[in-house]
Amino acid sequence: MTTSSQNPAPSLPDEHGELLHALAEQRALLLITMRDITDAQAAEHTTVSALTLGGILKHLTRGEQVWTQIMVKGDGELPEGMLDLDQYRMVEGETLAGLLEQYTTAAQTTEESVAALPDLGQSVPLPKTPWSPPEPVHWSARRILLHLIRETAQHAGHADIIREALDGASTTAQR
Repeated sequence: MTTSSQNPAPSLPDEHGELLHALAEQRALLLITMRDITDAQAAEHTTVSALTLGGILKHLTRGEQVWTQIMVKGDGELPEGMLDLDQYRMVEGETLAGLLEQYTTAAQTTEESVAALPDLGQSVPLPKTPWSPPEPVHWSARRILLHLIRETAQHAGHADIIREALDGASTTAQR
């Protein structure tokens, strides 16, 4: 993962930096959970849930990609792949190393995009989805970042449970 995710310290001194720092901390916790696992383990179902470590990583990567696009473009268009259900599982031919590389790239893009925003209060229209209300919805860039932090934290917790069921390791014990 990127240096900022291994040692979360974005150099922005303001709210941009604080929110990026919080997101980087959550990413770092997720990555602890991914340490020393094989591709087969990353694809293994260890609970009654369909979630896997690789699927969580892939979903969070896609989440950063689409939410950063929504925030930066601000056009209300549905980003490609936002509703793709394959984002929740490793498909044949994917590797943990490849997924980690994609996550690194998505994190860097998010950090660069947020750093370039002049105002986190800028409002952007959200794309229409099957669960959207009929009227247009707008979120600030700040709210999008907070959503990414929450989503990463929530799924890092899921990943920790899956990892514990896989081999007994936990994020707390690996820190």
